[in-house]
Amino acid sequence: MTMRDRISGALGRRLVIGTPFLWLLIFFLVPFGIVFLVSLGAPEFGVPPYSPAFEWDGGVPRFVGSFDNYIFLTEDDLYWIAYLGSVKIALGATLLCLLVAYPMAYMIARAEPGMRNILLMLVILPFWTSSLLRIYALMGMLRQGGFINSALMGLGITDAPIQMMQTDFAVYLTIVFTYLPLMVLPLYSTLEKLDGSLLEAAADLGANSFQTFWTVTLPLSLPGILAGCLLVFIPAVGEFVIPDLMGAQDSPMIGNVLWGEFTRNRDWPVASAVAIAMLALLVIPFMLLRNTSALRD
Repeated sequence: MTMRDRISGALGRRLVIGTPFLWLLIFFLVPFGIVFLVSLGAPEFGVPPYSPAFEWDGGVPRFVGSFDNYIFLTEDDLYWIAYLGSVKIALGATLLCLLVAYPMAYMIARAEPGMRNILLMLVILPFWTSSLLRIYALMGMLRQGGFINSALMGLGITDAPIQMMQTDFAVYLTIVFTYLPLMVLPLYSTLEKLDGSLLEAAADLGANSFQTFWTVTLPLSLPGILAGCLLVFIPAVGEFVIPDLMGAQDSPMIGNVLWGEFTRNRDWPVASAVAIAMLALLVIPFMLLRNTSALRD
């Protein structure tokens, strides 16, 4: 191998490795830094509607911002109630997604090879339409004069329409309905690679179906479970459209509070502080969990 080939190979490897980092720098770290700087300012009437965190003093940047917005978040119960409510709903919806998606993924992974692509296409098919259209379709089914209430009254199960809209039930159902494919796909990827000889060995050792699942299948599918739960839980915490359309007005999630600060109150610094705090409260525990798992391995 010539020196030119070595230099070209090294340059190619650096480009391959550096491209994802460049993407994160441009589309995550830079916007994150801008939002953080906005959170250190104060609201003002003007364009932009906040004071800068730094001022130039003789060509030298001087910090003039403050962390008062973060202190304000700890003093107002609205933000903690909204955040804890968001975590509760996201955890519940993630658990429901897992309970529904695991049998689906297991069935697809154990199906005939010719059927797997068809079943996977049916799982991915909802992503081909707008999520907003799917939410409005579900709203039409859950409203008082919708299909579900009409069917219940037609069968004589209830005499009057059941209130399903503007409830936590509607929020849970819509999140599961919307994010279910994000749970199925990583579970299928893990279960499809499961060595069938391990299941046969467990059966030969006298394990029944439940024991085989509990001691072999479930532990080996934990990476898929973790990946699916993260894909559902993280966006569900910051969800705005679903609780706004389906949830009760007296129990807002953190996404609705964030939207209200940006639009109705036009308090960009507080809204930015809410976004930064939400990201920190979500990312830091998962980073610690990942580091703990890496140390155990």
